[in-house]
Amino acid sequence: MLMSLEAQLLVALSAWRSAPVWTVAFSGGLDSTVLLHLLVGLSRREQLPSLRAIHIQHGLQAASLAWPAHCQRVCGELGVPLLLREVQVQAGASLEQAARDARYAAFVELLGAGELLLTAQHRDDQAETLLFRLLRGAGARGLAAMPASRPLGAGQLVRPLLDVPRAELEDYARANGLDWVEDPSNRDERFSRNFLRRQVLPLLTQRWPQAVAGMARSAAHLSEAQGLLDELAQADLAVMQQDSRFAWLPLPSLPLAPLLTLSAARQRNLLRHWLAPLTPLPDSDHWAGWTSLATAAVDAAPVWRLARGELRRADGRLWWLSGPWLQQLPSIDLPLTAAPQLSLPGNGHVYLLGQAPEGVLRVRYRQGGDLLHLAGRGRRDLKRLLNEASVPGFLRGRLPLLYQGEQLLAVANAPHLSVAGPDTWQFIWQVPTNDQGLS
Repeated sequence: MLMSLEAQLLVALSAWRSAPVWTVAFSGGLDSTVLLHLLVGLSRREQLPSLRAIHIQHGLQAASLAWPAHCQRVCGELGVPLLLREVQVQAGASLEQAARDARYAAFVELLGAGELLLTAQHRDDQAETLLFRLLRGAGARGLAAMPASRPLGAGQLVRPLLDVPRAELEDYARANGLDWVEDPSNRDERFSRNFLRRQVLPLLTQRWPQAVAGMARSAAHLSEAQGLLDELAQADLAVMQQDSRFAWLPLPSLPLAPLLTLSAARQRNLLRHWLAPLTPLPDSDHWAGWTSLATAAVDAAPVWRLARGELRRADGRLWWLSGPWLQQLPSIDLPLTAAPQLSLPGNGHVYLLGQAPEGVLRVRYRQGGDLLHLAGRGRRDLKRLLNEASVPGFLRGRLPLLYQGEQLLAVANAPHLSVAGPDTWQFIWQVPTNDQGLS
C-alpha cells in the first residue's frame, strides 16, 4: 500500500523532530507551496517544532516583484510566520548559480544552531540534476546529485520530498485547491536546466516511462559509492597524520611521501576529499596540474592553482594557500614598541615575549644580503640559514625580522635564529590564517 504524502513527509523528517525550528524555503511556486501546506496539516495533528517560512527576493525579473505579497497572503491564511529577505545577485558567467549563491548565503545567515531549512526539491529535480551533471562530465561526487540532508551554516538543510515525483505534488495541489506562482523564467530554454526539463526529460520518459525513477535510483547508488570513496580517503588520510616541523603554521598540509605511495586513482580520491572544504574541485583535464606538481624535481617550486587557492610543495609536504597568502605584501619598516602586539598589513601580527632588548627595535622583511650573528658561528647569511632549516619558500618573504639599527636580532618563531639567550626573550609571529584575509 502506498503511503500518503503526509506519511512520507513525516518519515523523511523523523530524525529532526526535536529541532528547535523548521524553516521552509518558500518561493511561492508549486513545490514549496505543497511542502508548506503539508507541514501545516501535520503540525495540527503531530507534536512538531515551530514552523516558519522564508521568501528570498532576488529582484531579477519584473514578475518576481509580486511574489512577496503572494507569499504573505498564503502564509497568513496558513498561520505561518513569514520572513522576507532581499539579496543582491552578483554578476557572473552563470546567473542561476549567482542567484543560488545569494539565496544560500541568506539561509546560512538565518539558521540558528540545530535549526532546519526545508527545501522542496523532488524526484524529477534529482533526475534533472543527475542528467545535467552527467553532460558536464561530473564524477561520482557530482553524479550523486542532491543529498537528502547536509549541514548548512549552524543548522541543517533537509530535502524531505526527494523521493516524490512532481506529478504527485501537482495532484495534491489541485486536490487541495492550492494557489501558486509560476516563474516565467522557467520557460526560457536558453537556460540548460529548463531545456532538459522541457525538452529532454519528456522525450526520455516517452520512450522509457520509468526514466526519472531510474535516474533517481542511480543518483542514490552513486551517493553510496561516493560514501565508500570518502571512507577510503579518510582511512588514507589517517595514515598521513604526520605533524609539520612548523607547528606554529596553521595551514592545511599533507606529507608528500606517503601520498605518492598510493595509486594515481587513490591519490586523486584522497586529494578530492581533502580539498572539498577548501575549493571547488577541478575537472578531469585540470588534474594534470597535480601530476606536474607531484613529479617536479626535488629542488623545484611547483604550484597547482585552483579556484580558491593553490597547492605548493615545500619541506616534503603539500601546503594549501589562499586568502592573504596569495597577496603581495608591502615593504615594511615598523617600530616595535612596548604595545602588546604590532599588526603587519596582510600578515598577522608580532610581539616580544620576555624582557625586550635595549634600544629602538624595528620589524622588516628580507631585503637580500641579510646577515645574522650567531654565537659560535659568527655572521651567517640568512638565506643559507633558512635553507638549512628547510623553511618553505612561500614563507621566506613573509618572515618578520627584528632589527636594532642595522643589526638583525631575530627571525620570528625561530629561537635558534636569534641573538637572544634561551631565557631572555623571544620574537613571536601570529601568522594570518587562510580565511580570506582574516587573521
